[in-house]
Formats: sequence, C-alpha cells, structure tokens
Amino acid sequence: MAAANPAQPLLAELTCLVCRDYFKDPVSLDCGHHFCRACVTQCWEALTTNFPCPECRETFSQRNFKPNRQLRNIVEAARPLTLQPEVRLACEKHNEALKVFCQEDQTPICMVCHLSRDHREHTVVPIEEAAEGYQDQIWSRLEILKKEREAILSFKLSAENKSHELLKQLETEKQKIVAEYQQLRQFLEEQERLRLAQLEELNQEIEKTGAEYVAKLSEEISSFSSLISEMEQKCQQSASEFLQDIKGTLSRCEREKFQNPVAFSSELKWRIWESSQRNASLETIVKKFKDSLSSRLRLDKATVTLDPDTAHPRLIVSADRRSVRRGRTRQDLPNIPERFDTERCVLGCEGFTSGRHTWEVEVEMEKWGVCFVGVARESVSRKGGISFTPEGRIWAVGCYEDQYQALTSPEQSIPFPPSQEPHRIRVYLDYERGQVAFFDAGRGDPIVTFPPASFAGERIRPFFCVGASVPRFGVLGSARLTLCP
Repeated sequence: MAAANPAQPLLAELTCLVCRDYFKDPVSLDCGHHFCRACVTQCWEALTTNFPCPECRETFSQRNFKPNRQLRNIVEAARPLTLQPEVRLACEKHNEALKVFCQEDQTPICMVCHLSRDHREHTVVPIEEAAEGYQDQIWSRLEILKKEREAILSFKLSAENKSHELLKQLETEKQKIVAEYQQLRQFLEEQERLRLAQLEELNQEIEKTGAEYVAKLSEEISSFSSLISEMEQKCQQSASEFLQDIKGTLSRCEREKFQNPVAFSSELKWRIWESSQRNASLETIVKKFKDSLSSRLRLDKATVTLDPDTAHPRLIVSADRRSVRRGRTRQDLPNIPERFDTERCVLGCEGFTSGRHTWEVEVEMEKWGVCFVGVARESVSRKGGISFTPEGRIWAVGCYEDQYQALTSPEQSIPFPPSQEPHRIRVYLDYERGQVAFFDAGRGDPIVTFPPASFAGERIRPFFCVGASVPRFGVLGSARLTLCP
C-alpha cells in the first residue's frame, strides 16, 4: 500500500463539517468555525433565535456569519488535489496488481487468481469498470444517507426549538402563578388590616365606654361613702343634737338612691356580635376557598363508561360498557325517553357539575366511516334530528375517514398530515370556565378548543356518535370508539 497523501491534513481543513465536501462559498461564525453558506443556512432554517454553531454548539442571538474570501481562494487552489490518499493494493497471495473484479465473490483479484481453479469459471470485469459501477451505487446511497442526516438534523433542531418554546411557555405560566398569588396575598393582607382596624375601633370604644362607666360609679361610690360617714357621725350625737335638721338628713338619704345606668349600649353590643358573626363567616369562606382551590387545581382523570339506556338501537355497546360500534341491524329495544331514536349516539354514565376532568378515546375507523367525540348537556335532544354544535348543546369533534372537523356552525376543518392523524383523542372539560378542548393524546398536540360556554349548573356528560358518511358498494362504513383505561 502506498503512503498517504501528504496534503491530506490540509484538505481535511478545507472540508465542511456538515456536507463533508470542499467548502462552497465559505462563511465564518463568531466562534471561529467555517461552513458552506448553504449548509449553515439550512441548519438554521427552522430557528428564529438562539442559532447554534453546528460544530461547537455555541449559540448566537442573530444570524451572524461573514464571507471568508481568503478561505474560498485556498479551496479553489487546493481543488485539483485529491481529498483521499492514493492507494495501490496488491494481491496478498501472489503480490500481483489487482486488475480484475470477480462478480461471484465480489472482490478484486489479480490475473494469477483469475486463472486459478478458484476463479477460473467466474465472471470477471476490469477493476476500473467494476469500480465505476459500484461508485455509482455508493454515490446513490451516499445521497440517501445525506438526506437522512439532514432529516435527523432537522428533527434535532425542531426538538431544540420546541424545547425552548415549551420552557418559555412554562416560564410564562410561572410568572402568571407568582402574579396571581401575589395579588391574592395583597388582597388578603388588605382584608386582614381592614378587619383588625375594625376590631381595634371596637376595642377602643369598649375601653372608653368602660372607663367612663367606671369613673361614674367611682363618683357615686365617693358620694355614698361621704353620706354614710355623715350618717355614722350623726348617730353618735346626743338626742337633741341628733334631731337637729333630721328631716333634711332623711331627705338626703332618700335623694341619693342610686339608679344603675346601662354600661354598654345595645348598638355597641350589636356591633360586637355582628363582628363575631363576620369572623364565623370568614372561617366558612376560607374553608370553602381552600376546598374549591384544591378541587379546581386538581385534574380528575375520569373513568368513563357508556350508558346503554341512551344508546341508539343500531349501536352495539360492549359488555364492559367501554366500547361502542355500529351494528348492521336495529336492535329491539324499548324507546325510553333517555334513548336516542334517530341519531346513532350514546352518552357516558358519568356527569359533571364542577371541576376539571379528562378522558381518552381510541378511534378505529373503517373506510367511509365517521364518528363524533365530545360532551353534551344533560338536556340534549334525544328524539329526532340533532344539531351537533354548541347551539345544539353538543361540543364535539368529527372524525372522518381522512380528516377531522370541529363541530361548529359552520364546521371548522382541522388539517393533519396523513401520518399524524390522531388515533387517540383526549377530551378536556373545565366546568367552571365553560371550556371544552381536544388533544391528540399520542403526540400531546392540541386539536381544537371551543370558545368558553356557560353550563349554568347543568350536568355535562361524555358524548359519542358512531355512524356512516356515505354508502359504497352497498356497505355502510363505520367506526369503533373505545374508552381508554
């Protein structure tokens, strides 16, 4: 084997890391690495910020790269050189030059091997001819590998971009939570200061009224003490002295009879009682708030089952009430008020009047099939034709053979690439907010969110419809809906 091309290290430096070929219109990034302009542009195509270097992964806030004319001149000067070392191989067995290629053994051989017993009956072609044919195959496969690498790179960049987007979304939600709780704390602190100020006002009024009442009683006690002392001294006098002004003395005793006043007014007592009742109400409100906050923030993964009493006679509900499909014949079932008699619908047994709930439905479509998945008011019409819209008391998406639609008026088409059509739908219900939304449970992507509604305390139930769009060759298409565990 001949020695490696001494120009190999130089040629390697003139090779783009992305396309593995000589630089074409080379540009330089701020980190000092070089790439083809087309290569780095393709790497950043899906990004709007945080542009990474394909080699060292250093990120830049803008698409900054500069043309490198000096590097372009060096590439042009080195282009006549071969990028690979020149290699000359000889037959290991006979040390002769390898001149032909054995088609059966898929290996180059020398002329001595060609004439030997092992290869005498084999088909051989000149080694240059064989190399040219296989080189075409290699180049073809190389193009496929490059495209696969480009696709993977695109997926990688898309994932990085999505990760950045999700992290930004979480940061926004974090800021919202901090702001909401800060406002709540400020409100509670203001209410606390207001209530304490009201109690302090009552406290001062009680102290003032009590002090005034005590002072008045003290005056009365002093007056009575003086009179008692005078009477005691009077009793110690002689009879003649004792009887002097006896009428006035008796009059003073009768006139000083004490009338006990009301210490605290009825209005003040009422305000104190009302304050205690307000505190009791506050305790009830706080308890309800805690319970409501806990339940509202908790997402309930509902266990939904089908209500056979509501199922149209053409629908077959499984024994475990977790699956429904369209039957070929109409069953003989009683036409009770709860049952749909025209549209092939069925409701879930469960109903919701508060909270947030979610459940998943697996969709299996037959050709020309159609089905609807969503929620409906308890009062949805069961008899005759139905409007599958919020005006008809139904919030649902329609799953057709090759498309999805939000059942609004008019219907809203939801485009999906064929390979990404949802096969499992997640239904989300937020009762207090009146929100109904649908997601692709497999990919986690949103399908549609309906405008907020007012359920006005009415029970909301899971809703399903399985039917046919159009007949074909005398066979009606159908679908199967299965509630996921």
